[in-house]
Amino acid sequence: MRTLLQLVAVFAVALLLGIGSARYMIEHGSPLTTKRIGPWASWESEGNPNADPYTKAHLARSGRLPLTSTTARYFVANTDSTGYELTSACEYLIEGSALDARWWSLALYDEHGSLIENPSQRWSFNSDEILRRSDGTYRINVASNARPENWLPSGSGPERKLVLMLRIYSPRETNSSGIGQIADDRLPKIERKACN
Repeated sequence: MRTLLQLVAVFAVALLLGIGSARYMIEHGSPLTTKRIGPWASWESEGNPNADPYTKAHLARSGRLPLTSTTARYFVANTDSTGYELTSACEYLIEGSALDARWWSLALYDEHGSLIENPSQRWSFNSDEILRRSDGTYRINVASNARPENWLPSGSGPERKLVLMLRIYSPRETNSSGIGQIADDRLPKIERKACN
């Protein structure tokens, strides 16, 4: 009887470890599947039919149908540049400069991937419409109330987790596999300014 209980316990621990590690790999990836630069994470073979099983599961769970990583790169941030979780209770300043690509957009979502309801109906900025400074850099304010320059509303109501998605189309530099490359120092910085 004791041997049977030990066998059941070992099986239960193995099952929990297996499910937990698979869930972590699907949610966060590993150095083999994702590239992390500050608060930004990108799945290297996103949209590739020969992608690893974790990347495929990650995309299936998110419900997105991305272009191949040779055509577009997607970077997601759910923390600021110091590692604190993005939340609608705080205000953020996103600062960046020109990206070596044909076009890009930066959008704000809630943690479930839904657009955030707001009266101004503003959900993103792109490289064609963003207001730039004289040196070519830009600033985007993320806050519940209107801010100067470029403003992305984080919505009103109860506090919610936020996610930023940077989509970069036709990067001009590629690696030997044809995957678009973006210089690490060109990805926007996300600074938390104040919290309620």
